[in-house]
Amino acid sequence: MSLIDILNQYLNPTPAAAATSESHFDEVSRSVSPAELGRGVSETLRSDQTPPFGDMVSQMFGRSDPHQQAGLLNQILSSLGPAAVSGLGSGLLGRLFRSGNNASPGAAATLTPEQASKLSPDDVRDLAAHAEKHNPSVIDSVGGFYAQHPDLVKGIGAMGLAVLLGKLARR
Repeated sequence: MSLIDILNQYLNPTPAAAATSESHFDEVSRSVSPAELGRGVSETLRSDQTPPFGDMVSQMFGRSDPHQQAGLLNQILSSLGPAAVSGLGSGLLGRLFRSGNNASPGAAATLTPEQASKLSPDDVRDLAAHAEKHNPSVIDSVGGFYAQHPDLVKGIGAMGLAVLLGKLARR
């Protein structure tokens, strides 16, 4: 089956198409450029056919190793300005951010893999929702990050993958 044939199955994603979306996603993700995949992931993260952004990021975070978790969190934190970061409060993420902030004033702070691994998927869901509210372009940054880690994209579930394949088919 050609790439076009595969993608055409997802122009109008259905639960039946979703059943094969993971194997088809593997094939398609190897065939499209990271930039194209990133745009598709971003569109899927914004779609009204998928769960909220924070929920999907949380699911993918849960499938990630500590280095990938740190990469994702640092991507999200870099999209937040100092005022939005200060809004993280006294929860675990706020405490980790303040204790792990090794950046100079005005520079983006970074979390280490060890710090990132202390966060739960629920913490990340809340951070992603907070970031989306303060800077909606964070979705594009996260889409680009996950384009570099396509195996993690599978964390959005079968229907999410079907929607993503449909977005790629329309391109």
